Amino acid sequence: MSVPARVVVAGAGLAGGRTCMALRSAGFAGELVLLGAENHLPYDRPPLSKTVLTQGADPDLALGLEQSGVKVGLGVRATGLDLAARTLLTDAGPEPYDALVLATGAAPVLLPGGGPQLSLRTVEDALRLRERLAPGARVVLIGAGWIGAEVATAALALGCHVTCLEGLETPLAGPLGVEVGARFLPWWHDVDLSLGVRVREVVAEGVLLDDGELVPADVVLTAVGVRPETAWLAGSGLVIGPAGVPVDADRRTSDPNVYAVGDVASRWSDRLGAPVHGGHWDEAASGPTAVAATILGTPRGADEVPYFWSDQFGRKVQYVGQHRPEDTVVLREHADPEKWGAAWLDTEGRITAHLSIGFPRSMVQARAALAERRVIDPETCRDLTQPLAILEDAIKGR
Repeated sequence: MSVPARVVVAGAGLAGGRTCMALRSAGFAGELVLLGAENHLPYDRPPLSKTVLTQGADPDLALGLEQSGVKVGLGVRATGLDLAARTLLTDAGPEPYDALVLATGAAPVLLPGGGPQLSLRTVEDALRLRERLAPGARVVLIGAGWIGAEVATAALALGCHVTCLEGLETPLAGPLGVEVGARFLPWWHDVDLSLGVRVREVVAEGVLLDDGELVPADVVLTAVGVRPETAWLAGSGLVIGPAGVPVDADRRTSDPNVYAVGDVASRWSDRLGAPVHGGHWDEAASGPTAVAATILGTPRGADEVPYFWSDQFGRKVQYVGQHRPEDTVVLREHADPEKWGAAWLDTEGRITAHLSIGFPRSMVQARAALAERRVIDPETCRDLTQPLAILEDAIKGR
């Protein structure tokens, strides 16, 4: 495999920016072009729901792109792809490539209605929301997931009255299940939390529910998920899945000259036997190293264990791995009620995912257990202080 002379990266978020830097760090000396729809150099998104909201902090991370000889085009949107001609189509004109990296990310899902609703995806979104979070403001959040919890935390700290509308039975029931989600309920005591409700539409006065009730609001934030930015690839011939552009562990797509990283990609994991759900910082941070190695002809066969964290209501939540609906969840307890966790086991007793609250040491153990696909003793596992590293011996000794 020859090293391409010209690499184009479509999408100037963290994944795109880090891909450029990973290529340079790995010795790529060819022409490198980074194009992004936003008018910002790449930046971290996790601070948007944290320090940007509470402090108005600047999240920009230039990453030294221009000093590394990367040609950066901001405010440039990808509009199409000609695989046969190896050309990326943009609203600023065609961009030929030898290798193309798709890093166009994802866009928030919005709800019906003509009323004003905000989302939280870009720095502009965060600054716009920050301006509205005045003391006493009636803030209505639609969705009690990761973003909903973090925005609720920031809004409460700024003196807002916070209401949250969630369609499921508990906060975080979607990603974690109802049994684990119920453990988060006490954290929401300062929020007017309504569960099992359905939103009809967002209107000028607030949020209209299916039963006709109007929830008045000065600010409405919709946080019900995102969709990969793949519409612009329609008709290109590239294989597109419901969760994004399918790629292997080395971030190869269905076309040998096109790769994908970050939220737009749906990475297959042999370790999990399933695609990795995107949408988290760790995937955008680790994927660029893998794609750079592949482009330069030294694929690593990387199959990283997924990881993410969330800061909400004064606590740090950490999750590693990826569980399936059929997995069994084991709640892990500690003498301190502020410290607890959960482990998910497949039908063979192998650990597939781990959640940790206030006990970061367990995450180090969980990463190792997941990497080795260890069989876990569910009874011993209930004690959060027990190291996962020895639990396989415990079940063998029975």
